[in-house]
Amino acid sequence: MVIVDCHWPEHREKLILGQRVILKTDQELADLTCLYEITKALASSIDLRECLERIMAILSAETGMSNGTVTIINPVTGQLEIEVAHGMTAEARSRGKYKIGEGITGRVVASGAPIVVPQISEEPLFLNRTKSRGDVSRKTISFICVPVKHGQQTIGALSIDREDKKGVDFEKDLQFLTVLSGLVAQTVVRIQAVNEERERLQRENKQLKRELSGKYQFEHIVSNSSRMQEVFEMMHRVADSTATVLLRGQSGTGKTLIAKALHYNSKRAREPFVVVNCSALPETLLESELFGHEKGAFTGANMVKKGRFELAEGGTLFLDEIGELSQNVQVKLLNVIQDREFQRLGGTRVIKTNVRLVAATNKDLENAVAVGLFRDDLYYRLNVFPIYLPPLRERRTDVLLLADFFLQKYSKENNKDIRRISTPAIDLLMQYHWPGNVRELENCMERAVLICDDDSIKGYHLPPSLQTSESVNNLGMTSSFASAVEHFEQELIVDALKKTGGNQTKAADLLSTSLRIINYKIGKYNIDIRQFKAGKS
Repeated sequence: MVIVDCHWPEHREKLILGQRVILKTDQELADLTCLYEITKALASSIDLRECLERIMAILSAETGMSNGTVTIINPVTGQLEIEVAHGMTAEARSRGKYKIGEGITGRVVASGAPIVVPQISEEPLFLNRTKSRGDVSRKTISFICVPVKHGQQTIGALSIDREDKKGVDFEKDLQFLTVLSGLVAQTVVRIQAVNEERERLQRENKQLKRELSGKYQFEHIVSNSSRMQEVFEMMHRVADSTATVLLRGQSGTGKTLIAKALHYNSKRAREPFVVVNCSALPETLLESELFGHEKGAFTGANMVKKGRFELAEGGTLFLDEIGELSQNVQVKLLNVIQDREFQRLGGTRVIKTNVRLVAATNKDLENAVAVGLFRDDLYYRLNVFPIYLPPLRERRTDVLLLADFFLQKYSKENNKDIRRISTPAIDLLMQYHWPGNVRELENCMERAVLICDDDSIKGYHLPPSLQTSESVNNLGMTSSFASAVEHFEQELIVDALKKTGGNQTKAADLLSTSLRIINYKIGKYNIDIRQFKAGKS
């Protein structure tokens, strides 16, 4: 609706819903002003009940129409239920339920046509179910009800009472309420759509939280080594406490995974888990990220920004690579840990914080303290409950377990049917020293899945770093071209024998060679046929 400025009395031209209208009376101007106020109210709210109550109040104050009521079809029960009714008690509203076709309101919804009742005391169809008007037989009240339509579908009804006075123009009231019902319909549909989207997002959020909680259960962390069982025992002991945890270990050992597991197995699981990588940000930016800043705190600070401590309120703040903190940030972090309060950058207001801290580092903090690179008081504050994560080379029993887990994960993600890892590939995985730990193993298996077009991972699918002279020599071979070819040839034969249950003839057919050559190669590489016989492969 567009309002075009007008003055008295010669400029009474208006645009209503795109149509040019000449206003002839003061009443028309009053109606238009009322519609304008109602439109503003409809556009400024996302709460349906609050919005409709406001427009019913405006309707009553500006036009003298009383008992303004909006009735909407309940999509679950299919009944008409009063959404709002100006001046009506909650008890009276609860009584105002109608079947479609029942009473005046029900008939309006069923037919999609308005109804005017000049005198409700004389109309048997008027049920007065809410009892809000008292004894209607002694009152002269008119009742107007118009459908609320969205397109061709009637979704409810809008009704008002009029005192039965001489000079009341029901036709004009009907026109006015029809325009209003159109605005109400648009608002109802808009707000219902917003509410449905909000509910959908809330459901998804709850589902994701449940999935996260399940994903990071201790028992879902892939490991069966005795070293990691010790880690799990310590995690169980500290998970529900508020103690600061310091995760120690080489890069790629899974410190972030353990931090998440600590959070999602604690009483804070429903609250935020916020991560800060202390090595990824420069000092000035890191301070702002941690503690936030006020508007104008520095060039480019155009608005107030909450820091990670505020965002993690009630939950867990994970400070990764904490050994990289500058001395200046170390001092401020120490104050937060000690006093549980801080100030935003450029601010003066003290902000209290309730955050559980988990820190991680791959550095030797004791040595950093000794040479003056890390504050000893901060070190002692962080080192309340240290947990050491062993490197992958110290937990060899986990290598194959993790490799198989990553194989299934990336096979599913890439829609591939790769069922196993070949014996020579397993040998390479087990002999490698894994300087990059679990992260390197995961990247290795992802790469192998991407380049594999068979149903099993072969040695040549693995990265060249696993087939260096050191790795090959660990298998009792030289690093010559001839030995590399022999190793590849042996792997192909072993894989074929596995598939055929030790049947040399079928293995020869599978490799498109002769039985004589297969038997010769089996003897040359000392391959034990018995281990591939049916039931033993």
